[in-house]
Amino acid sequence: MTNPLLDDWDTPFALPPFDKITDADFAPAFKVAFARARAAINAIANAPQPATFVNTIEALERAETLMDKVAGVFFNLVGADSTPTLEALQRKLSPEFAAFNSETMMNQRLFQRVDQLFSRRAQLDLTTEQARVLTLYHRMFLRAGAALTPADRKRLAKVTERLAVLGTAFSQNLLADERNWVLALAPDDLDGLPDFLLDAARAAADARDLNGHVITLSRSLIVPFLQFSPRRDLREKAFRAWVSRGATGGDTDNGEIVREILVLREERAHLLGYEDFATFKLAPKMAKTPAAAKDLLMAVWKPARAQAERDAEVLEKMMRQDGINAPLSAWDWRYYAEKRRLSEHALNEAELKPYFQLDQMIAAAFDCANRLFGVSFRPLDVPLYHKDARAWEVTKNGHHQAVFIGDYLARPSKRSGAWCSRFRPQSRLNGATGAITVNVCNFARAPEGQPNLLTFDDARTLFHEFGHALHSMLSDVTYPMISGTAVARDFVELPSQLFEHWLTVPEVLQKYALHADTGQPIPGALLKRLLAAQNFDQGFATVEYTASALVDLAFHSAPAPKDPMARQRQILSDLGLPAAIPMRHATPHFAHVFSGDGYSSGYYSYMWSEVMDADAFAAFEEAGDPFAPTLAARLERTIFAAGGRQEADQAYLAFRGRLPGVEALLKGRGLSAGEDG
Repeated sequence: MTNPLLDDWDTPFALPPFDKITDADFAPAFKVAFARARAAINAIANAPQPATFVNTIEALERAETLMDKVAGVFFNLVGADSTPTLEALQRKLSPEFAAFNSETMMNQRLFQRVDQLFSRRAQLDLTTEQARVLTLYHRMFLRAGAALTPADRKRLAKVTERLAVLGTAFSQNLLADERNWVLALAPDDLDGLPDFLLDAARAAADARDLNGHVITLSRSLIVPFLQFSPRRDLREKAFRAWVSRGATGGDTDNGEIVREILVLREERAHLLGYEDFATFKLAPKMAKTPAAAKDLLMAVWKPARAQAERDAEVLEKMMRQDGINAPLSAWDWRYYAEKRRLSEHALNEAELKPYFQLDQMIAAAFDCANRLFGVSFRPLDVPLYHKDARAWEVTKNGHHQAVFIGDYLARPSKRSGAWCSRFRPQSRLNGATGAITVNVCNFARAPEGQPNLLTFDDARTLFHEFGHALHSMLSDVTYPMISGTAVARDFVELPSQLFEHWLTVPEVLQKYALHADTGQPIPGALLKRLLAAQNFDQGFATVEYTASALVDLAFHSAPAPKDPMARQRQILSDLGLPAAIPMRHATPHFAHVFSGDGYSSGYYSYMWSEVMDADAFAAFEEAGDPFAPTLAARLERTIFAAGGRQEADQAYLAFRGRLPGVEALLKGRGLSAGEDG
């Protein structure tokens, strides 16, 4: 019997044959994939011919083709539809992948070939793309330890392997905590909850084969519960569970894992000749140094904290009026902020939500992409990995461009949050190969037969992740190394955050924000109030994010702390974090930073990219047309289609002609520079 993961995929657009793949297929497929990749890499390293770009760099780009194919399916399923079998295999594979990567990057014959090419790059008559790919490969080998002494290479390999094991354990502990906790609501607990939240809580109970209504640790459920439940005791109970993920003291506690990760990251940086891990991580990024990243965050922190402190005084007075003589707490903020929004803007989530149907917001994102970049979307009837997932063929000028998969609804088998990933990158190395890209979200599920409704923040998330998807699908490069989102971490959020702006274009909302029951467009007066309230509670939102980013930088810019939680408390105390605002991601559940290396020392990236996205959208505002054709074409050419063809700052300069300052960001968030409270 053949293994479908190892076969050629004779499916539409070479999609994975999800209806044939079983959990049992992955272990043997990975065994073959590792063997083929090792054989290919050894053949490159030991080739008797002198190194050329084709026989070394292009050969490396092809060496892990089967591995990429199998891993693309596996890791997407682990995140979006996990099972105990897949999670057990993930724990086994983590150190194997780390060992394989170290073995490859520290292969001295292989590095010598890459190094020889790099030293002769001016004489090789390379294209711009080839020169960039060669530079990135050389940088990758050096940053992986290829030039270290044998003893240091051996130690670095052990460190890397252990970090992979710890990152997997961190993420699986977090998933277990999120999956295992529910708050069952008795009939009396439902008072004050809007219908959309009751529907979602009932659907969450149904998904777990429970009766009645439950609140889970999915953000799409717990945030509206904190906004609307008048039961302060239940809000506190739910909030404490939410912020205790990964810190429960049992088998899923991440405290010791975090401590060891920080120690090993520091050792890794020292082995590679860097003062600290943050300096190592930021060297190839736009920010270049931790100090530059911190300067940006502090420029925003001061006015944001001042605004948050003013807001806290207002909310605490509202509590007093309700007869609660206690300090404003974290489980109070959203509840009283929602009341304040209703009072000041005549706006509440229950009134808004019927206008934000999931299917309509998908259509809105597709339409904006069509008007900007000329891409069209055709639904596909193909087997996918879960019944919730949907697929579309993406075409441009009548030609196939990519396949887009959307998986939007929360379920117990899916990790929390929202993300974009891919089953296959775009490249032209082996002929024109379009990307297969997936957006995964955790929006609350409506009862069977009813439309799924989003909050306005959910709609922003949908546009954000679709911005990432467009970055992947519009990619137009030859080499996988620089395809799509393979750019500097503090640049990768630019396309996603920029695309969010089109959600707030009035003509888009007037066309797609249609009431779920009546089909009528959002009334002009309500739309005006919605857009006027965009910066409502920005002090809170900015402070909770920036606190997390500053803790991340501080952890990695100094000696590893013996007690990370004590160090976190000290950092927040030094910053003067308002008492009623928690970090958006506290250390034990800070998956961006501790489930892998992706955003470690890099959570600041969202803010760094926001400086650019605010300035970039201002170009369309200056043109007087949010879909200005000439600007959109330049945006596609220089950023969305360009992948990692050049350094990030050069890509932005190619679009805007200059680098931005922080002013557009502060204006966009409704904050005033220089206010430090």
